[in-house]
Amino acid sequence: MVSQRTTSIPEPSADTRQNEDAAHVLRQFRQVLNTVKTHFQQVEKKSGLGGAQVWALSIVQQRPGVGVNDLSRAMDIHQSTASNLVKALIAKSLVEVRREGADRRSVQLYLLPEGARTLRKAPGPFAGVLPGALRALDAPTLRRLKKDLAQLIVALDADEKGAGIPLGDM
Repeated sequence: MVSQRTTSIPEPSADTRQNEDAAHVLRQFRQVLNTVKTHFQQVEKKSGLGGAQVWALSIVQQRPGVGVNDLSRAMDIHQSTASNLVKALIAKSLVEVRREGADRRSVQLYLLPEGARTLRKAPGPFAGVLPGALRALDAPTLRRLKKDLAQLIVALDADEKGAGIPLGDM
């Protein structure tokens, strides 16, 4: 009778599994970030503008007369960041500023013909690919992701100011 020798493969240690999981998640982040980066590179190549500028331009097109504060809320960015975006769009003659209404300090933004031409060249989605992908997730997944990313942000000791920078400007 011939005996069969069985060789057992040792189970990976908890540390090994942790390292493998961390490497896998890192690859997933790379996939996400490279997809976002590629989209914004295509936007810039086709339109000549950065992704955040195209997004701001699209909001001005959708909401003629929008103010800078409303633009910052629509883009979920700091008001000073929105103001800088607007200054760049004005300098390129893509939008114009009007002071209408009782409060002459507030400005309203309107798309100029060159701004409309620029938007026609830009591939969508104008806000980038990530916001739409996140909105497409079901509520439990989104809540889980929110909670888990909050833990990652704490582990990174990430600066809160980074949350207000549009991905198209990174």
